[in-house]
Amino acid sequence: MGSRSRKKQRNHITHPSELMGNKEVQTITETGALGKFFKLKAHGTDVRTEIMAGITTFMTMAYILAVNPSILSAAGMNSTAVLLATCLASFLGTMCMGLMANLPFALSAGMGLNAFMAYTVCGSMGYSWQVALLAVFIEGVVFIVLSVTKVREAIFNCIPLSLKKAVSVGIGLFIAFIGLQNAKLAVGGATLVELVDFREDFHTRGICALLAVIGTVMMSVLYIRKVRGSILIGIFGTWILGMICQGVGLYVPDNESWFSLLPSFSMTDFTALGKTFGGCFDVDMSSVGIFNFIVVVFSFLFVDLFDTLGTLIGVASKADMLDKDGKLPAIRSALMADAIATTGGAVLGTSTTTTFVESAAGVGAGGRTGLTAVTTALLFLASMLFAPIFIAIPSFATAPALIVVGFLMFSSITDIKFDPDNYTEALPAYLCILAMPLFYSIAEGIAVGVMSYVVINLFCGKAKKINPIMYVLTVLFVLKYIFL
Repeated sequence: MGSRSRKKQRNHITHPSELMGNKEVQTITETGALGKFFKLKAHGTDVRTEIMAGITTFMTMAYILAVNPSILSAAGMNSTAVLLATCLASFLGTMCMGLMANLPFALSAGMGLNAFMAYTVCGSMGYSWQVALLAVFIEGVVFIVLSVTKVREAIFNCIPLSLKKAVSVGIGLFIAFIGLQNAKLAVGGATLVELVDFREDFHTRGICALLAVIGTVMMSVLYIRKVRGSILIGIFGTWILGMICQGVGLYVPDNESWFSLLPSFSMTDFTALGKTFGGCFDVDMSSVGIFNFIVVVFSFLFVDLFDTLGTLIGVASKADMLDKDGKLPAIRSALMADAIATTGGAVLGTSTTTTFVESAAGVGAGGRTGLTAVTTALLFLASMLFAPIFIAIPSFATAPALIVVGFLMFSSITDIKFDPDNYTEALPAYLCILAMPLFYSIAEGIAVGVMSYVVINLFCGKAKKINPIMYVLTVLFVLKYIFL
């Protein structure tokens, strides 16, 4: 087998052929409406793999159903209304992604953007949540315009392939770091980040961290042994171990910070949605400072734009969905789905809806088409009925999935050339990778990568290879750090 073939194999996280064997792959046929619509045969996948991948993606994202209402309630919003809005916005965006772009990416209320809305816009700046949602709505409309006019597509395509690979690696480290935090393995300390003391609060934090370690080992072994659905099995297996620990008294919930791991079967109050629906249009603009409002809109716009681009670049690169020029064929439809989700989510009553980096978990489980996204979307819709059950999925159970998928995405680092002849490509890539987990932001990692790429290549006499749009982005990033 030639080097080109070997390289192509490395670019995949987990392809159905690796899980089923060559003989079974040959039997995959594009039968039925699903197979034809999503082009399963062309992508070398099947219905079962896609559905399992969609379930896996949902399981790694289910925490947002608990976290988003908790964060936005700090802005004065009804938590049940936020939960329902989050479910509906996630369903809308993810379904659009699956049907319009045929990509296995899922969308939901973006972490960081929800905190910015609750604690900065509504907290420090003193605006009402209605004003904040109006800013999100306007941001979504602007994104729709940018998507139609190919501006977002042009930004995606102008980024060099080396930086796209770096984004994939950086996201791998980023989501692994999120996993370590969700598992309470990485905690704050004198050195900013340190390993948890398992002995301290063993029956709460300690045992959860230990279960996350066990879950990571379990998932890794299953994955290495090519067990189908290894990531999903690992999530459920870790959760079941947690419930067993609670049953025998090793885990003791205090109902304040550490809750029961057993799912609740209570129903959701659907009428609560009316408390946030359309709130973005119920705003008295005379009480809003126009300049500060524009700053808020551009803050949402900037972070959402580059978080989404970073996620699409990173996950698509690792799934070998980019063409030979580093472009994503369905990028315009993907960006439009993201813009529609943001606009619709604001009307429903939730903060910016964006493409989730946890989509990498579904890709890691073999997802390659929009059927993965459609499966995830339907689960978000169903979660309106069973939200208390999904909310019970503990973060230490999904943390191993993020850690393992982080490793799989990190493997793209072998595609970056670090020899002296390519330092002008490698150094910006390195800085991009470094910035994402340490600055806790995909957008900041891209900013560092783009600015360093332009500056380094410009002063090293290689200005000709810099895309003109990269200069524009560099200027915008500098202005962002000055004024935002």
